[in-house]
Amino acid sequence: MTFNKTKLSLSIAAASFSMAILAPQAFADSSNATDTVQQADALSIQIQQMSDQMKAMQAELDRVKATAKTASDNSNKVQELDQWMASVKHSPDEIHMKDNLVAIRGGWEQLDHARSAGANLNPGGILSNNTTATGYYVGGAFDFNVNNDLFGLVDDTSFMVELGFEYSQFGYGNNLLTSPVNGAVTKATPYGTSTDSRLRLNASPKIKFMHGSKLRPWIIPVGLELNILGVPSNAVSVLNSGMQFGGGLEYDIWRGIVLGSDVRYHYALNSVDGVVTNGFSMGGYLGFKF
Repeated sequence: MTFNKTKLSLSIAAASFSMAILAPQAFADSSNATDTVQQADALSIQIQQMSDQMKAMQAELDRVKATAKTASDNSNKVQELDQWMASVKHSPDEIHMKDNLVAIRGGWEQLDHARSAGANLNPGGILSNNTTATGYYVGGAFDFNVNNDLFGLVDDTSFMVELGFEYSQFGYGNNLLTSPVNGAVTKATPYGTSTDSRLRLNASPKIKFMHGSKLRPWIIPVGLELNILGVPSNAVSVLNSGMQFGGGLEYDIWRGIVLGSDVRYHYALNSVDGVVTNGFSMGGYLGFKF
């Protein structure tokens, strides 16, 4: 019995001693666990902060790379522009083809009938009995280019519109209605003279071949013209309309300065109250392209 009490006492003491030893250790372990959790939380926060910083650094790096690429592209573009400007400076100036033309014309003209043979081919006339059918003309023309492929039908063939004017003169005749003495016509007084002059206006389509060549033939298939008589007809008419047909050749001698020649026939559907305006003209011209 004593032995049991002693054993029990020893057991209790041992247990108490063990508790005394283990309790601080357990408390220390509990305290260490709390610190570990706190340290883990702190470490997690630091790791998150480092992750955020890494992301920020990556974003900044991407931005720097993009900026560098843009700068490189801009630099390449600047270099290409510099090279293009250098090539333009050293290359010869491009010469653009001038297609329009202004010309000064002149030449010889031959009527089908003289003025005095106009009315039913009877010689003489009231306002002029001029029997000369040969004369000269001076004038000008403007060629306006429309296209250089004849509306897509023929390559290197230009379609133009010519606007021209001509002053023609065919000599002199007697005017039976005028007299130097009070207008009275007698055998003793000479007749007044009248200059047989005419003005011709025309608007004609013109087809020029061999576009881009210095030598260029051309034709006028048919054009519209208006004749104005310097000396009116016996019925005092001064206008009639007609047509013209023609062809010619021109050569660009130097930087758009052109020399050319042409032949035309002028035809009116009717005479101007007996005054015939039909006839040939032949001459040359000096033109300037623009």
